[in-house]
Amino acid sequence: MSDTARGDGRPVRVALVDDQALMRAGFRALLEAEDGIEVVGEAADGQRGLDLIREQVPDVALIDVQMPVMTGIETTRRIADDPLLADVRVVILTNYGLDEYVFDALRAGASGFLLKDTEPADLLQAIDVVARGEALLSPSVTRRLIGAFVARPPDRATAPGLECLTRREREVTALAARGLTNEEIAGHMVISPFTAKTHVSRAMTKLGARDRAQLVVFAYESGLVGARNSAD
Repeated sequence: MSDTARGDGRPVRVALVDDQALMRAGFRALLEAEDGIEVVGEAADGQRGLDLIREQVPDVALIDVQMPVMTGIETTRRIADDPLLADVRVVILTNYGLDEYVFDALRAGASGFLLKDTEPADLLQAIDVVARGEALLSPSVTRRLIGAFVARPPDRATAPGLECLTRREREVTALAARGLTNEEIAGHMVISPFTAKTHVSRAMTKLGARDRAQLVVFAYESGLVGARNSAD
């Protein structure tokens, strides 16, 4: 077993929101067998899930993308819009991989996504990653997102403007959207990793992005990054 836990030693508190009882039971059994994770509750639809999350304020919410009463996307949006839930990180569960639902979930404020048939070790790693406040978008996953984004026209009508970013912030945002880590951005720009991280953080703050996942969405929807400069 791994030592998944918060930095202060407290267990990572997880809420399960899925309309399939068997799926919830499987996730609960896996998570409750893991040191450092506490399942604080489960719900079978989006509204009950939102109520549970408001009551328990977990560190991580695993939310099915398609549910009755309220979809996982709308549930995620309401979590992201609630200041009292600012520290809750959402991982969207999907059967379908990279599709429109995933894009909408990332726009709504999800920190990442997992396929429901993911390996147990990958699920545990995902919870650990988002509980630390990081986006569940590894460079390989980010590049897969890029491949899907560049096949779609930019949605500049809904994207925030670039004018709030400095030239440096635009550059790091574009590099982050290509899947580069802070260390790789630092090497590309010949700056320190700390400076790269600072630029990324400032860009996220100015754009109102909860995490790196939303920064990637912004870069493509604004047209900052496109097919002609998305290649590795």
